[in-house]
Amino acid sequence: MAEAKRILMVAIDKQVEALRMASGLTLLDDQVAIAAWGALPEGPEVVEQLEALDFADVPVERVGQDVEALANRIINSDVVFFV
Repeated sequence: MAEAKRILMVAIDKQVEALRMASGLTLLDDQVAIAAWGALPEGPEVVEQLEALDFADVPVERVGQDVEALANRIINSDVVFFV
């Protein structure tokens, strides 16, 4: 079996879609994490995805506009998606 990858989902423009995609990635045996660029929108669809991600132990970090924090997350990941 292949070694587990560290997948980072960076939620930028379509944040709800990024959360949904990250939820789907939890079906793999890989480590999934989310870095939200700025504040996440409010609404029931966001709450639903955050609950699913919390259940799957997927960390959701809000990096605000901190380019250095985001760069460090990218460097320490095997696969990065920008959505």
